[in-house]
Amino acid sequence: MGYWFRSYWAEEDTWFCFEVDADGWVTRQVELQGPHGKPVAAASLAEWEAAEAAGTLEAYEAVFGATAAVPVQEWEGHEPHDLAPEAFEALWLSARTALLAAARTRSKSGA
Repeated sequence: MGYWFRSYWAEEDTWFCFEVDADGWVTRQVELQGPHGKPVAAASLAEWEAAEAAGTLEAYEAVFGATAAVPVQEWEGHEPHDLAPEAFEALWLSARTALLAAARTRSKSGA
């Protein structure tokens, strides 16, 4: 059974929202930056691993970012706040939509 939480890092003015498995590994991660909560990442560990295996990791990370590379038990200096699974899912869907739209815009403009 997994769990969901969020944590704010003031240095980056970013909320990090996590879905974590029973072993403490981040399975999905959303990052919202600035006062308006601009999505800057919405990565899935399963997708990241599949992209790595397929040789498309750079393209995946350019659109969605990456998940944390160590289990949450090894983190220091963060204050976790509970997050309802439904709230995480809403953030996930919203961030993914925004990141995909931004990637399409970049590809059309050649950026």
